Amino acid sequence: MAHVFVLGATGGVGSRVVHQLVARGDKTLALHRAPRQAAQLTAVGSTPVMGDLTTMEPSALASHMQGCDAVVFTAGAPDQGQAMADAVDGRGLATAADAALAAGVRRFLHISAFPDAWRDRGMGVDFEHYMRVKKQADVYLAATDLDWVIIRPGTLTSGPGTGRVRLGQAIDYGDVSRDDVAAVFAGLVHQPQINRVILELTRGTTPISEAVAHAV
Repeated sequence: MAHVFVLGATGGVGSRVVHQLVARGDKTLALHRAPRQAAQLTAVGSTPVMGDLTTMEPSALASHMQGCDAVVFTAGAPDQGQAMADAVDGRGLATAADAALAAGVRRFLHISAFPDAWRDRGMGVDFEHYMRVKKQADVYLAATDLDWVIIRPGTLTSGPGTGRVRLGQAIDYGDVSRDDVAAVFAGLVHQPQINRVILELTRGTTPISEAVAHAV
């Protein structure tokens, strides 16, 4: 059983990560901002931790991470403007990484962005800013002494997962369900030998357990 601290635990991917981990018998602590979210997290078997990632100091966040085996960072603000991208995807990631180091939690899994995402759609300046922030967050995390794993999923979909993916250090762009992304994160929590690597993720034909076990 792993003891995992999840950031972004009420989001599209993070909520699914919590479900996946709890189903495996893992203990989860879930950061949330709105008081009403505490009951939702408790109902699925997670321990709610109230706090605002955009204003917390690393030392305060570290106090909640004490004793954890891993941190999973799925927080993100891709469609909430440049200021929120800076606060959540940029400074928020740095805060979480610094907190993990201070708490002695070496394993850190981070959701990033596929470099080819929506390049054919002529996205606006806010999206391009978001992509730059995600890249800089990757750079920040990779420079730490943490045992990090950066996952870059393709375009996220909300349909049911297939349980089959393509996972590798350099793969063709595609889409992938949030269910399957969450399952990959949950699997990687239990593969500590896979660390200090960037992995790209799309739907595919390989069962998730096999893809995770042979990710590198």
